[in-house]
Amino acid sequence: MKQTFSLLQKIRQLFAILWPILVAQVTMFSMSFFDTVMSGQASTPDLAGVAIGSSVWVPIGAGLGGIFVAVTPIVAQLIGSRRKEDIAFQVMQGIYLALLISILVIAGGAFALDPILSLMGLEDNVLRISRSYLLALACGIPALFIYQVLRAFIDALGKTRVTMMIAVLSLPINVSLNYVLIFGKIGFPALGGVGAGVASALTYWFLALITYTIINSQKSFASFQVFKHFYGISLKDWKEQLKIGLPIGFAIFIETSIFAVVALLMSTFDTVTIAAHQAAMNFATMLYMVPLSISSALTILVGFEVGAKRDKDARHYSYLGMVMSIGMASICAAILLLFREQVAALYSREVAVIQMAQHFLIYAVFFQLSDAIAAPIQGTLRGYKDVNVTFLTACISYWVIGLPAGYYMANNTSLGATGYWIGLILGLAVSAISLSGRLWAVQGRQRAREGVSAEKEE
Repeated sequence: MKQTFSLLQKIRQLFAILWPILVAQVTMFSMSFFDTVMSGQASTPDLAGVAIGSSVWVPIGAGLGGIFVAVTPIVAQLIGSRRKEDIAFQVMQGIYLALLISILVIAGGAFALDPILSLMGLEDNVLRISRSYLLALACGIPALFIYQVLRAFIDALGKTRVTMMIAVLSLPINVSLNYVLIFGKIGFPALGGVGAGVASALTYWFLALITYTIINSQKSFASFQVFKHFYGISLKDWKEQLKIGLPIGFAIFIETSIFAVVALLMSTFDTVTIAAHQAAMNFATMLYMVPLSISSALTILVGFEVGAKRDKDARHYSYLGMVMSIGMASICAAILLLFREQVAALYSREVAVIQMAQHFLIYAVFFQLSDAIAAPIQGTLRGYKDVNVTFLTACISYWVIGLPAGYYMANNTSLGATGYWIGLILGLAVSAISLSGRLWAVQGRQRAREGVSAEKEE
């Protein structure tokens, strides 16, 4: 099956898939952004409490959520190979798996939360806020995981504008709930940072409900009849999803947990340092939504082309995604350098926090280039269902190289907290280089197969 798209058509196709994903990703992350900013406006302890709570939850939530990303390449390849009738079954298996995992997470958190927080040596007020924030957030975990499965299904169909609209609709709800619950408006008590956790949980349930309604009612999705039939649990298909999803989830967990561990190690510094680090990292993570969105778009497009056995077109999309990612990262880095004072002022009213956050934001600039290379490669490899090496690369880059180097510089040199940021930059750079080598190897094997096929045809 030969693809007839020209280079310009492929650029348009990539952008058509990408920009709704980018809007959706930024919108979803904006919930965390507004949690952090609005909590910081309540008080510095509230900002620090939400920062610590987020540092515990984000790697766990992102890592486990990464398991459900497996639905995207599975569905994309089913569409590419014209096996539409198998899609509903795969989506429902993903939902069953999401429910099981959410139950395990909530049960495990009930036993592990207090011991984890007690090890951090936090101020009593900060510890109380962190604990209550996480307990409130846990109420929305089942809805969040189900939403992630359904979103993976929608994105795999190329209907990324739908997930964009769902995310855009959810943001004002989250911000409004934050305003009411954090600051105590229209008769509600002022919960501070804890209110941000309650608002997020309620928003997750809204996301799941609206996504279910759209899939069940819109013609373009209803034709797949995802919820029309009852399917029994298939351990075989769970195994297939976990075979793809677990390495993705572990890789995401390894990558995000290194940032979380650094935030927790920052707890040995004062509250100002914790708050400033969280502010700078929060904004740097928002900028990461750009290469992450390109990564998601490449998983869809590459997965479709691989399923249709058009390896050359799959490679073309990977190259286009890389160029686009580097270009956009350069723009983001320039914005960060020029407006770091204004960015820092969004997060706090305290001069000390603003000044330290500006310092950390300078180092966040160096995150941009490594992320611009690593993220699109990860998305491309997921489209190929090549996920195990990505996991191993993340382990070595972040935990064997980045974290030890950062810990040493933070505790044995005059760099202090800045040493952790330098360690993170080192880990990201090693990851980008290693993933580049893996992609070259995978696509090299493809080119070799194409050569053999061409010889046979002759």
